[in-house]
Amino acid sequence: MEEVSEKEKRIRSITKLYYSNPKVQQAILEFARDREVVPRYFEGFGKRPDTIQYISDIMGLVNKGATSFHASEEIWNDPLAINSDMTQKEMSENRKSWDLLIDIDSPFLDYSKIAALLLVEELENFGITSYGLKFSGSKGLHIIVPSSAFPIEFRGLKTKDMFPEWPRAIVEFLMQKIKPKFSLKLKELGINFEAVKERMNLSKEDLLTITCPKCSSGANKKSSVLFKCNVCSTPLERPDYKITAKKLRCTNDICRGFFEVISSKEYFECEKCGFSNLNKSEVESRNKVTISSKSEYAKEFAEDIKTEDIAPLDLVLVAPRHLFRMPYSLHEKTSLSSVVLDKDEILSFTPANANPLRIIIKPFYKQAKENESQHLLETSLNWKSESQPKEEKKRISEEYVADYTGVTEDMYPQSIKKLLKGLPEGRKRGLFVLLTFLRCLNYPDDYVSQKIRDWNKLNDPPLKEGYIKSQLDWHFRQKKKILPPNYSNDSFYKDLKLIDKAPDIKNPLVEVSRRLRKSKSSLVNSNQ
Repeated sequence: MEEVSEKEKRIRSITKLYYSNPKVQQAILEFARDREVVPRYFEGFGKRPDTIQYISDIMGLVNKGATSFHASEEIWNDPLAINSDMTQKEMSENRKSWDLLIDIDSPFLDYSKIAALLLVEELENFGITSYGLKFSGSKGLHIIVPSSAFPIEFRGLKTKDMFPEWPRAIVEFLMQKIKPKFSLKLKELGINFEAVKERMNLSKEDLLTITCPKCSSGANKKSSVLFKCNVCSTPLERPDYKITAKKLRCTNDICRGFFEVISSKEYFECEKCGFSNLNKSEVESRNKVTISSKSEYAKEFAEDIKTEDIAPLDLVLVAPRHLFRMPYSLHEKTSLSSVVLDKDEILSFTPANANPLRIIIKPFYKQAKENESQHLLETSLNWKSESQPKEEKKRISEEYVADYTGVTEDMYPQSIKKLLKGLPEGRKRGLFVLLTFLRCLNYPDDYVSQKIRDWNKLNDPPLKEGYIKSQLDWHFRQKKKILPPNYSNDSFYKDLKLIDKAPDIKNPLVEVSRRLRKSKSSLVNSNQ
């Protein structure tokens, strides 16, 4: 017989006592209404779909060994009618509405608390007061904005049908909005880089970036080179230029000279909006042999902290049928309760406040005013619309080609080949990388579907078939293909141990493009 761990003994010793509390039962029952609810039996989840309809169901599951309860952020007409074979249309027909669920997931509770406070303040700035806040039971916090806060229809679309696109846009927008203040707060608090390295495997260099003063996005270091003709002395400055042995001919039509390098200087340029601290008016003046005053582009780019790595908002949670720990559910690893907090309790909160035998029950899910969140929704969608083309441009280099006819698996980059062998953890992020990669190579949907399922069999353990199907359905109905993340996004390739460090190439698609071109060029040359 397998020996029970001390951790499991501890959690099981209090489950029946804790869940027998009538107030805990009532809080769980109220939140379970019209949601898919799945019990967890210490390490493994129960069957799906499932739900809690009566207060007696709770102790019935606890007596069978349930240690915690997890619910959907989607609200259904009939949770028990959901199955993994449903089409996206059938899922939408059953979906009644959805809540905005923000999961702040940092290994450091102090960082999660700062992010949570800034987020609820931002919600209040948009006139939202019906939000709920709770401890995850470990190191994170959950914020919920109820479905009643959103309009039933917006811009001619039914809000219930716009899951997960709309809540994802809101979460991304809010993280971008609080980023400057969050970075400042972390600097004031001070970061123990050794502890971060130990828990998150992120070095100080990994966490520091240069921030654009215009849009707060990350910036790239580049080099601007100043030339002068060796015959007529005509000046020329080339931003983002790499010095090579090749000589540049003078731009003066009547001169036969060549440009010689006089000097070079580093500057920063924003990845997202193109803003730069290179003095562009000065560059233009040098090329015209005149003097000009500094332009707005001379603004300073400041060193900043990658706050999205320190306390990321988990977008994986904003996915079809994804579950999260219910309010006042226990946590298997900590034996703590997922207690509800008020705004003024955030910064002073400690895990001791989540002692399951000393908790005070508070309402987590509140009734909102009509269209309370419409302004936030509209602002987030406008932001997403404006930033998306730039994001796509940023995430793929100019070497990207749309025609991948003739691609073979031996042309895949090493990171993708390694991913195809399966993952022990981070499988949902791995699914996103592989699915976007294969779709961008223009494979037929049935091929992508089979390839994903073959890959999932190699995962340990595999992802649930229902989750795989929901992700395939969602991606297949997108009009525009979503590009795989850049190598610089550590939360994908580096954290999944697919690469040791980011290569010079920006994106795995670029590697495929180069190899495909090389293959086609070799074929042409061999036929000549």
